[in-house]
Amino acid sequence: MEKNSFDNFISLDVGDTIWDHFYTVAPLVVIGSKENDTYDLSPKHMVTPIGFSNYLGFVCTPRHRTYHNIKKEKKFTVSFVRPSQVLLTSLAAIPRCEENHYTKEIVKEIPTISTTENDNIFIEDSYVLFECSLYKIIDGFDDYSIITGEIDAAFVHKDYKIFSEVDQQKHIYDNPLLAYIAQGRFASIKETFNFPYPKDFQR
Repeated sequence: MEKNSFDNFISLDVGDTIWDHFYTVAPLVVIGSKENDTYDLSPKHMVTPIGFSNYLGFVCTPRHRTYHNIKKEKKFTVSFVRPSQVLLTSLAAIPRCEENHYTKEIVKEIPTISTTENDNIFIEDSYVLFECSLYKIIDGFDDYSIITGEIDAAFVHKDYKIFSEVDQQKHIYDNPLLAYIAQGRFASIKETFNFPYPKDFQR
């Protein structure tokens, strides 16, 4: 029997942003983009695979240099950082939309490695690295856009590679994952459980 009761819910004003009123879980990555003769690093949590093919998308805004760097260079990198790298990620989040003398120094102080073509950078010791070519930018979500890329090269740290013969729970416990809890918190995920898929479930 269907129930239609909202007694336990609080109505939110959709005329304003709703996302500050509850917690959600998201990955946390750092996007790398080339900026003239230097590089820009920008943390993002609104990021997702696009289907099960090798495409990825994230939310950005034309107010940020990351947007214009990628639009110009047609390339970007993605570093999936570990829980131990939260401080580095925070440093990369220092606002750099306006010119200031800290801009280049911040990136120089963050440990990075070069891409295979030496034309961009990753956060060193991340557990997954993607080199992406710009696929499409979708503008028009008010002041925000979705930047999508095709993954040209992908690397996973040997400690994070999934092997069928390794116990999954122990694997994640020994190599925890970083989750961003919007807004403004994070978690180190060590404990996981098998998802109860229905019999014969197919994606």
